[in-house]
Amino acid sequence: MTVTDTPTVPAPRAKRRLTTSKAMVEAIAQEMERNPEVVYLGEDVGSYGGIFSSTTGLLDRFGPDRIIDTPISETAFIGLGIGAAVEGMRPIVELMFADFLGVCLDQIYNHMAKIHYESGGVVKVPMVLTTAVGGGYSDGAQHSQCLWGTFAHLPGMKVVVPSTPADAKGLMTAAIRDDNPVVYMFHKGVMGLPWMAKNPRATDDVPDGDYEVPIGKARVAREGSDVTVVTLSLSVHHSLDVAETLSAEGIDVEVLDLRSLVPLDREAILTSVAKTGRLVVVDEDYQSFGVSGEVVATVTDHDPGLLRVPVQRVAVPDVPIPYARPLEYAVLPRHDRIEAAIRRAVAA
Repeated sequence: MTVTDTPTVPAPRAKRRLTTSKAMVEAIAQEMERNPEVVYLGEDVGSYGGIFSSTTGLLDRFGPDRIIDTPISETAFIGLGIGAAVEGMRPIVELMFADFLGVCLDQIYNHMAKIHYESGGVVKVPMVLTTAVGGGYSDGAQHSQCLWGTFAHLPGMKVVVPSTPADAKGLMTAAIRDDNPVVYMFHKGVMGLPWMAKNPRATDDVPDGDYEVPIGKARVAREGSDVTVVTLSLSVHHSLDVAETLSAEGIDVEVLDLRSLVPLDREAILTSVAKTGRLVVVDEDYQSFGVSGEVVATVTDHDPGLLRVPVQRVAVPDVPIPYARPLEYAVLPRHDRIEAAIRRAVAA
């Protein structure tokens, strides 16, 4: 390099504003173009485009041999996906609602999650299991759960939960390329669908082209110094709303978006809590035996002295999700409950 040479500066990556659902579809389409072994199968994923727009336009682009509508038999088509993955393909299999876990748990946990281990690491299962989660829309007790704590509790699978359009694209790309089974859980409330309650952050800038978000790395969604809120999925947006409201009172809230539950970015949790000394965990899954307890244990197992005040947990109480809207809102971790927990933490 001579003194007259100038170093090459990479061009900035182009961005477009997309909804979360469109960002997911873009990642899937790019990986299907890149790798002919990628296929997508599930109920209503073809001409309907997925009931939460998870596959809109893909059938026209890739045809019925790669975008496969299946019968209503979760055990059968998840088993089909597992077999395809074992034989070298990279299937994406959609379980329409996470609540339907129960009808196909044997295929997920005793096969998808265990084959690699039981083969002594010889057989890989490069499969993505996608599923919709979350309440707030009067879908009833059997269509409103998150259950990511259940999936995370079962060894052998990675678990990712995007909250933004950019992360939806980046984590989907990473999940498809991963040689391990990955459970990709998307909340209906972050998809940017016009027929659901509006979430203004469900449309945002998304990098163009090849874009990957590493699995297992949390994101500081908002920096703050007074209290740490550890959360994920739609609750990230609720927490950011509350943080913005409280900032007018001088309460500085840090919001940590976990993005992945397996692997869990424990270092990011500890770093944030070490800075603020206060911890609020917001989780739209059930409180007992779940993610909120694991986050708290991450801190107390490492150094309980990091906490200057008792931890506050905002989660779903151990009851089925009610159908009636006022009762449903009462159990979900919405703005009022999050704000109350933060105020308790900073007042202590």
